[in-house]
Amino acid sequence: MAMSYKLHSWLLLLLTTTVLSCISNASADSFSFKDSFDLTGAEDHITTSPDGQVWSLSLDKKAGCGFQTKDRYRFGWFSMKLKLVGGDSAGVVTAYYMCSDLGAAPDRDELDFEFLGNRTGEPYTIQTNVYKGGVGGREMRHQLWFDPTEDFHTYSILWNNHQIVFFADRVPIRVYKNNGKPNNFFPSEKPMYMLSSIWNADDWATRGGLEKTDWTKAPFVSSYKDFNADACKWENPFPKCVATTGDNWWDQYQTWSLTDSQNEDSSWVWRNLVIYDYCKDYERFPKLPEECSL
Repeated sequence: MAMSYKLHSWLLLLLTTTVLSCISNASADSFSFKDSFDLTGAEDHITTSPDGQVWSLSLDKKAGCGFQTKDRYRFGWFSMKLKLVGGDSAGVVTAYYMCSDLGAAPDRDELDFEFLGNRTGEPYTIQTNVYKGGVGGREMRHQLWFDPTEDFHTYSILWNNHQIVFFADRVPIRVYKNNGKPNNFFPSEKPMYMLSSIWNADDWATRGGLEKTDWTKAPFVSSYKDFNADACKWENPFPKCVATTGDNWWDQYQTWSLTDSQNEDSSWVWRNLVIYDYCKDYERFPKLPEECSL
């Protein structure tokens, strides 16, 4: 009986997420970045397709640029399709992330995707990081099983009070768990904006800063489309997101941990694509952080 109930629950969740995906794709034609985002940085470095569906951010030696959601959210499913800088992108970072503050506040919460460029023909690296109360240092680095510069790929974050999962094309590449108790490592109290930017980080991004940005290859361009936030929007003075309710699919029991198939995908990623995990860095952390045991 228990197995039958569990199977029914997973099938229901799969149906729900499939329907949501179809709804998102069906509404893509009506989506406009200007409805959801404000521009940051050099506005003349941002171009938009005629239908408003695709935004492209460019970086040159003068400036970079970015955008941020008009709204903040606490918990939900967040996804965007990105096509990264092609060719020689060493030193260039495309960041796609959530943050509780628009400035680099010292007590911010943050969930990061950072795409670290490389020399032509060398693979991109994805770096993810989690900040709680201004404290980060929780980096993981992966390589990808596809070329992120040839076409658009979907990068997503599932965030509820039990886990944070980073996805690439619906494959979970990182799972960050909560322990169900007050702690200093799991960001859950502060609502966050969704942001993206492109910037020069050749002091650390590629081979620890050994490979510098070749400005003769500028401008460097990353493109975006199909933003989706199936999430709880924070609205003052009485935000409905203060407590979780279980009313949304991303806040129900089935999303508190990975499914069996997701666990299989995650294990494959661990075996083949993880190139750095702070929880395995005993030189940096002789005593591992508390969350590493979860």
